[in-house]
Amino acid sequence: MATKAELYDVIRRPLITEKATMTSEHNAVMFEVAIDATKPLIKEAVETLFNVKVKKINTTVVKGKTKMFRGRKGRRSDMKKAVVTLEEGNFIDVTTGL
Repeated sequence: MATKAELYDVIRRPLITEKATMTSEHNAVMFEVAIDATKPLIKEAVETLFNVKVKKINTTVVKGKTKMFRGRKGRRSDMKKAVVTLEEGNFIDVTTGL
């Protein structure tokens, strides 16, 4: 059992994109999570912080792109996304803060 402060470090921020909005119609929420977070840890964090029941979690690691910044090549950081599907009757309003 992780402390509440450690659980806040697992979930970085909600992802609010067109695809995330479409998944919310199917009772799912997308979060950016710590790159080393595991599915059980993500489940514990979401259930503890938002007081909901999690049905399943899908994760994916998005590799950082190489971009030009002021004439020099730079690289964006890798990030891990988690699609958290909630049990029927539970919901998270990502537009409000924690």
